[in-house]
Amino acid sequence: MNVKLKTWLPAVIFLAAAAVLIVLYFVMPEQRELRRRPEEFSGIFTTLGTIGLYVGAAGFSWLWFRRKHKSPSMLVRKAGKLFYASHKPLGWVTLILVAAHGTFLLLTRQWDNQIYSGLAGFVLLLAIVGYGFTIHKVRNKWMRTVHRTLGLLWVPVLWLHAGGSAIIAVMSALAVGCAVYVLEKRAGQIEQSEPNLRKKHL
Repeated sequence: MNVKLKTWLPAVIFLAAAAVLIVLYFVMPEQRELRRRPEEFSGIFTTLGTIGLYVGAAGFSWLWFRRKHKSPSMLVRKAGKLFYASHKPLGWVTLILVAAHGTFLLLTRQWDNQIYSGLAGFVLLLAIVGYGFTIHKVRNKWMRTVHRTLGLLWVPVLWLHAGGSAIIAVMSALAVGCAVYVLEKRAGQIEQSEPNLRKKHL
């Protein structure tokens, strides 16, 4: 088995499991009459899931700072170091928050078909964290590609499960990318204008 196939195989298994859960989300009937059951602490654990989305978006934002250690923008360079240092901790925090959120709702809302989309998202999150954890232990060029691909595929599952909250989280991550682009462009323009100003003074 070649290195590429060996690296992708676990990801394909996780993706297949997530796909089955998504299918169940669409085909399993929901027992709507049970929706009115009171659930103590439900709001707290729902909020934990939402926080997990935003923490995950912050971790994903590291993507915009890859290979930016020589950026013309000092702010981008400093932010890149911060995101690099926090990328892995943010991943673990996301996993813990989502696991707490999912476990509680799995125990209290077995009747809700949103459980299936939530489980699909959790399966992909496990794969993302697993690949992220082993990137520095299993060194080949495909590990990071699989890790990033799983992160991108996680997005539509989050939209399906969390709706508006997931959209806001993704838009926040995209806003960070736009900010990096603008800061680098402005810093590059300033660098180009400085030699011209020196020539004028001379």
